[in-house]
Amino acid sequence: MIREVKRNDIPECVQLIRNSFITVANEFGFTVENAPAFTAFAITEEKLFHQFDEEKRPMYAYYSGSNEIIGYYSLKLFDNNTCELNNLCVIPQHRHSNIGKNLLNDAFEKIRKFGCKKVVISIVEENRILRKWYEGFGFVHIYTKKFDFFPFTCGYMEKDL
Repeated sequence: MIREVKRNDIPECVQLIRNSFITVANEFGFTVENAPAFTAFAITEEKLFHQFDEEKRPMYAYYSGSNEIIGYYSLKLFDNNTCELNNLCVIPQHRHSNIGKNLLNDAFEKIRKFGCKKVVISIVEENRILRKWYEGFGFVHIYTKKFDFFPFTCGYMEKDL
């Protein structure tokens, strides 16, 4: 059910990411005016095509039985055996059915295959439920950073593999 994203899947992935992250925006009061760089508003086909074509980021999607994309994540590989996990998300109507867990475990497997020893993520620090979820998988909170262009604090976590 989890497969590598093909180039022609990018538009569907963009919609999934935006629809998934808008629930966070709504919960915490983020808008295109106060947080234009937040994932729900900033992800575009052009951005994902650039990550796919130019950056060669590995992208993976969780496909339903009807071949609809209902979950997604991408990886950014660094030279220091570290990998950044980006945009892990599940479409709202399919949450709480272990799809996120399956995506995360798949990411760990892929990250190890790429030879990375550490995975890093960034989250909305105020999202305590999400932070606790990642901590349940062994992520450790490292630091926070406040950016002027976000109405929230960015939290940074990592996990040694």
